[in-house]
Amino acid sequence: MIEPFDITALVLAGGRGSRMGGVDKGLQNFNGVPLALHTLLRLQQQAGGLIGQTLINANRNLAAYEAFGAPVWPDALADYAGPLAGFLTGLEHSETPWLLTVPCDTPLFPLDLAERLAEAATREHADIAMAAAPEEDGSMRPQPVFCLLRTSLLESLVRFTQAGGRKIDRWTGEHHTVVVPFDRPGDDPRAFFNANTLAELRSLET
Repeated sequence: MIEPFDITALVLAGGRGSRMGGVDKGLQNFNGVPLALHTLLRLQQQAGGLIGQTLINANRNLAAYEAFGAPVWPDALADYAGPLAGFLTGLEHSETPWLLTVPCDTPLFPLDLAERLAEAATREHADIAMAAAPEEDGSMRPQPVFCLLRTSLLESLVRFTQAGGRKIDRWTGEHHTVVVPFDRPGDDPRAFFNANTLAELRSLET
């Protein structure tokens, strides 16, 4: 059973922002609030009271991120190694049994994300719970950057990345992973839409 405050939440803001013209994505405004700060605030609103600490993974403009009030940690791996580098950083610095990963560029992610991933992980005795969102054709598409992970997986991820592994699904495939569909009536169809351009970000500001 995952209890209140058992989860550390990690905001992934360590990317190059290359599809957004190289800007630091987490510092771009969404409805007047920097994306990373908006993500932190949304994590604090999560149902169930499961989230204790919040962390930010960022690789530049660290002082700007520190101003948001959460500890900031750069990638443990060099050269912008992707989301798994953020996962590794979060697992290294989490002091709770579970780590929830959330990217900074998906501002409408569900307010019951932690609760539903925790329910599934508990029910299935899983090591990882991964969100999935419906596609237009009715299929479910996994969202591998939205994961709830046992922090005991740190050693496994260290081995995987030291061997050159960089793909999240390749690593999660080595463990008991439950995929959690977010397709209930009332679920926002845009909940997992990530803004890769400033125009896409503006389109979500309604």
